[in-house]
This record gives sequence, C-alpha cells and structure tokens, in this order.
Amino acid sequence: MNGADRHAGTAPRPLLLGVRHHGPGSARAVRAALDEAAPRVVLIEGPPEADALIPLAAEDAMRPPVALLAHAVDEPGRSAFWPLAEFSPEWVAVRWALDHDVPARFIDLPATHSLAWRRGDAPEEGTGDDTPGAGADLAPGADPVPGTDVDTGVPGADVRVDPLAVLADAAGYDDPERWWEDVVEHRGVGAGDAFAPFTALEEAMGALRETYGSGGDDRDPVREAYMRLQMRAAQREFGDDVAVVCGAWHVPALRRKATVGADRALLKGLPKVKADMTWVPWTYRRLARASGYGAGIDSPGWYGHLFGAPDRPVERWLTKVAGLLREEDRMVSSAHVIEAVRLAETLAAMRGRPLPGLSETTDAVRAVMCEGSDVPLALVHDRLVVGDVLGEVPESAPAVPLQRDLSRWQRRLRLKPEALERERELDLRKETDAERSRLLHRLRLLGIGWGEPVSSRGSTGTFRETWRLRWEPELSVRVAEAGVWGTTVLAAATAKVESDATTAPGLVEVTALAELCLLADLARALPEVMRILADRAALDADVAHLAQALPALVRSLRYGDVRGTDTGALAEVAAGLAERVFVGLPPACAALDADAAQEMRRHVDAVHGAVGLLGGTPEASASDHAGLRGRWHGVLRVLSARDTVPGVIRGRAVRLLLDDGELEQGDAARLMGLALSPGTPPPDAAAWIEGFVGGGGGGMLLVHDERLLALIDGWLTGVSADAFTDVLPLLRRTFSAYEPGVRRTLGELVRRGPGQRAGAAATDGGAPGFAAELDAGRADAVLPVVRLLLGLDEDGDGPSAGAEDNGLVEAGV
Repeated sequence: MNGADRHAGTAPRPLLLGVRHHGPGSARAVRAALDEAAPRVVLIEGPPEADALIPLAAEDAMRPPVALLAHAVDEPGRSAFWPLAEFSPEWVAVRWALDHDVPARFIDLPATHSLAWRRGDAPEEGTGDDTPGAGADLAPGADPVPGTDVDTGVPGADVRVDPLAVLADAAGYDDPERWWEDVVEHRGVGAGDAFAPFTALEEAMGALRETYGSGGDDRDPVREAYMRLQMRAAQREFGDDVAVVCGAWHVPALRRKATVGADRALLKGLPKVKADMTWVPWTYRRLARASGYGAGIDSPGWYGHLFGAPDRPVERWLTKVAGLLREEDRMVSSAHVIEAVRLAETLAAMRGRPLPGLSETTDAVRAVMCEGSDVPLALVHDRLVVGDVLGEVPESAPAVPLQRDLSRWQRRLRLKPEALERERELDLRKETDAERSRLLHRLRLLGIGWGEPVSSRGSTGTFRETWRLRWEPELSVRVAEAGVWGTTVLAAATAKVESDATTAPGLVEVTALAELCLLADLARALPEVMRILADRAALDADVAHLAQALPALVRSLRYGDVRGTDTGALAEVAAGLAERVFVGLPPACAALDADAAQEMRRHVDAVHGAVGLLGGTPEASASDHAGLRGRWHGVLRVLSARDTVPGVIRGRAVRLLLDDGELEQGDAARLMGLALSPGTPPPDAAAWIEGFVGGGGGGMLLVHDERLLALIDGWLTGVSADAFTDVLPLLRRTFSAYEPGVRRTLGELVRRGPGQRAGAAATDGGAPGFAAELDAGRADAVLPVVRLLLGLDEDGDGPSAGAEDNGLVEAGV
C-alpha cells in the first residue's frame, strides 16, 4: 500500500502543502508531511525552466542561501530572482525529493512569460516582489496590491492583502510575526499530526480568498491556472500520489475545480522572451524585508538559527550573542547568559507565550548583556538577527563566460566575495595588490560595484589604495549585463571604455575615462581614448573645461608612474592642455559675476596643483618643469594685476605667488594695501581678502605676518556701517574655515594691537611663541626630532647632517 492510500483519510488528494516562504516552521512541517505521505512526485512553486538545475542542489558545494536567477537573453538587465534559504519550505522539498530519489518539478508560470509580462529596470525577486500573490503568501508587510477583484464585493479602490496581519488580528494579536511564532514556530510536529497545520492554514486562506479574491493582482489567476494544468499532468503520470508545495495563498485556488479549457484560455497570448536560468549565491541580508524584498522576513538570521538548532534554541542563541559581544570587547560572562535565559523565559511566561521568541530574547539581551543600551543591540540585530551569511553555488552551475572569468580572477587573487562589508588596503608596489586594484577598477568600469574606493586612514601615498568590498546578489545581474561587452573582464572593460569614450558628452568625461584606463591597465583601449581626448581638447575652447580636465590627466600620469604603465602620450596631451589653459585663462577671468568668480578660483587652484605635479612626472625634465612653472607664474602675475579680474581671483593669484616664493612678503603687503585702499568698494576688497587668506594655511599666514594682519584690521575698522553689512558674510565665510585655535590666536593678536606681539610674548601668556626674530634656542630643540623623522644620524655626524641643519634653520624651524 503506498503512502497516499495509507493516509487517504487524513489528507485530501492531491496533497497541497501551503507554506510561508522562508518560514522554518513551514519547512519543518513540509519535511514531516512528505515523510508521512511519501509522494511519487513533488511539485514546487517556481519557474519550470529551473527543472534541469534541481540536481545541483544535492552537490556539496551548494550552500544556501541561494537563488534561481532568470534573465532575458537579449536584455540581461531584465531579470528575476527566486531566493531559497536552508529554512525555505521549497528548498526542503527539493532536498527531500533528491534524497528519496523522487522527481521534483517547478510548476509556476514560466520565466519566459513572467519576464516579458511586466518590464522594469530593477531586478524582481520571484518569491516575493515579482508577484503580489507570492508576496501575499504569508509574507507580512508585502507591497500594497493595487486594485481589487470585481467579484469579491470588497468596497474601495485599493486593497492591501496581508494574510498574516488579518489572521493575527482575528486571533487577538497586534504583531503578525509574534502570532506566527506562537502558532507555527513554537509548535512541534507530532507523529500522526503532520497534515494538521496545512489543513488549518488551507481553511484560513480559503476564508480570506472568499473575501479578498485574488488580492487585486491580474497575474495570480494566470499563475494559478498554469499550476492547475501542471498538477493535472502530474496526476495523469503518477496518479494521486502528488504533493504540491506552494504559497498558502494559492492553495484554495489550486483546490478549486476549473476546466482545462478555462485555464488554457487564461494562458493564451501571453508575451514571452527567451530566458536563461542559473543558480546564484544569495544573502540573509537580501532575504530581509528591509532590503525591499516583497516576501522578505524581519529576521533571517534568527529563523536560520531556529531551523538549525537541534535543541535548546534560546540557550544556544544567547550564547551566540554573548560570543559576538565578546568579539567586540564587551564584558559578557557565562553568568550574563544564564541570567538572560532566565529573563527571556520569565518574559515569555508573563506574556502568555509557549516559548521565548525573538522579542523576549532581544529584551533580555538589552537588559542583561547591553546594560539597557541600544547601541550594542543594533550590532546584534545587524550581525545575528539579520546576518551576513552568503551562499555558495557549485562551479558546475550554468554561468555566462564573463562570470566564469571573474570567478577565476577571484580565486587567483584570493578575493572571496563576502556579504559582510570589509575594507581592503592595497599596496600597488606588490604585484598581487596591483592586480587586485586593476580588477576592481575594471569591474567599476563595467558597472559591477563590488568594490568602492575610499579614503585611506593610513598612508596617503599614491602607492596605496583602500577599497570597501561587499558582494550583493544583484551584482550577478550586472555581470550578466556586462557580458555583452566581452567574455573576459579585460576584454569587456576594454570594449566598454572605448564605447563610453566615443559617446562621452564632453572633454571632462573623456579625461576621466583616460584616468580609469590607466587605473585599470587597459592598454588596448588607451590609444583610442587618447585619440578622442586629443580631438576633443583641440576643439574645446572653454577654458573652464580645459582647467577641469588638466588635473585628472596629471593624476593619471602620477598613477602611471606608480603602476609602471606607459604614459608618454598622456604627458604630451597634458602639456598641450596646460599651455592652452595658460593662454586662455586671463581673458576668461574678466567680467565674471560672484558665482562664476568663485568657480574660476577653484579652477585656478586645481591648475596650480596640477602644474606642480606635472613637473614631478618621469616624462618631464628639470628644464621643462622650470619652464612650465615659470609660464604659470607669469599667468598668475597677470591675474594679480588686472583690475578687470574679480577680487577673489586676484587675491588668490597673489597668495599662490607668495607661497611659491615668487613674491616677497613686502610686495604682497603692497598689493594688499592697494586692494584695501579707500577707493576700492568694500565688497571687492572683502572678495580679495577671501581669495588671499581663504583656504588652507590662510589663517597661519596672518598669524605669522603682522603687516598683513594689520592691513586687514585697519581696512575693516575703516569700513562704513552701511558697507559693513555687505562685507560681513564674505568675511565670516573666510574666517569660519579656520581651525578654532587659529581663530583664537588671531583674536588675541588683534586685541593686543599692531607691534605688540614681541613684547607680549615675554610679558603674558596669551599667545606665546611669536617674536620679530628667530628664536635659536627653540629651533635647536626641534632639530633632534626632525633628524629622527628624516632618518639622519642621531649625533648629527651623518654625511648630510650639516647641510640638512642649515636648510632647517633657513626654513625658520
């Protein structure tokens, strides 16, 4: 006697097992029901194109969470996911069928239709957001379902179907998750009672379907018609020994009698596209509802623990929490764990719950292990309640060629994809780190954002890079999309950058691509990008565009030096670009309004820094460097002396000349005096001051040069009351950028008045250390430390110690 006959009086045939997606209680119940019924075939809600992929679930290298990924062959960005965790009923059903040598088949609407039905830019997730019906399959908080079935008689234009919320409310619960835990997760499955949960759930869903119909979604009736047809086909082949594992929301519709003709009529004329399907790794974080997943759950990490714990789940969970907090250097002892268990059990008893749930354990952790603080509790929620588990798929799973090449690089460079965000320091002088950097830059060019460059907290040298790495499941779609550019990462990145350079809207964008070519070491693409860059630079007459492009080119030259790439052609373009900037900058700075003047000032700063770096590249000789800097200093002198140039640019030009030693302090004071003369309108004078002392080092310049400070002080005291209101915002913007210590020192110096600093340093302690002449004793005290920093001999008898000391003294140390 087969299993179906043996339990004919216990469970109706075919056996419909309505589940909650990603519910460990449903998963345990499905396993018990299949063991009891022993069906000859298992039908599972999912795309039929994945039937050929089912045997891969039995391989040792397949470790959930994983997802079935379907994408349109001609448009890889149009895709859908069907995620499965270890505690997903569908995964349990697949593994049961493989373990018992029973056929398993997916019976939902084929992906070839679901991908074509509703197009969207974002990937859909098949067990939730792509189907509101699946989102309603006991997925609390699913996205709203617009509209309503006209046959239901439910008033109103919009209905949000949340079965768990409706059932929990009927049971007197205000939290659907807590109700589900009490009636399912905390309920054991006893012998002889394996089908009772599904019978009760089917009755509840039947009552809801009578009220809400299909929930207002036009796809659910079509999907359910296809499932009924597949059930009939299985029954013709295997008789009534058929088990169906699907969302509980669909069970009443699958049980309902409908004619074959009516079901086929619903499927007639469906749009379709050619689709490919494979397994991809998934993460607990993407199973969480907070990620936007329609069938998501609040606590995938907690559910995974409940499903995997052989006994004492609360004790094991709180022990795991204690381990995490200890790793974060929090004082958590065994006594804390014992007290937390007792508190969780007491809270469960007070709240009338059969066992402590997530809310009770969370309250116990907060009170006992976190001392009432939500800060460490947030870490527990992120790392354990949600979790950072990343699944794995076997190499034998189908994949696009680009994905296989990427996997080879990941293994070779020991860059394992991880769901947990990590920072990786790369030393570009080491070949392995340089290869890692090139791979990450190539992937960014392809739109595969596995890594994001961030500012380094350590060395600031150009030989170091810091990357923040985090693998998200959606990147599998990005890899499939990028496959149109080539079968390897290098070939795809090369083709992509050439295409982007051709279609780039302006010179700045092409310059950025040239920089990325060097960072990613795309030697084949660089000549084409450089040709386009030279053409665009020759035709672009906008000095602002040229000034924006020059710094990126110079950065590329510096990176080329570090990475050992050939940048000769780039140096030639950069030098030509610099010459064009030198010629066009003075006329471009004339007659600008305030906003345009501020923007041009930033361009002047950028070009100044680029000229300094350009001389330090291997392609630039000492004479070329001197000539380039000399011509740039000539441009700055022109800008500083022209009355038609806005004050903020004139002041900045004077400051840059002073910093480079091309202008004596007396000459700078003279130019400031002219700019602050009574004939200059106060707003123009304030703009000149902003250009001269704004930005880095401006405050210290005033601290150490009494004449400049006295000029500004004298000018400001002479500004009329009416004009003062106009210049105050400009001055406040300038001086507010200084460090608090610098502002305090300037205030003290102004309070004392001009000419009082030397005497005040000796008579009071307001702002010591300022005098008219160099303090030789203080300078001598600094020299040993400077020798140590420079790696010179401690006793000063090294070959260059004397010369170094002279240089330090001349520098005013």
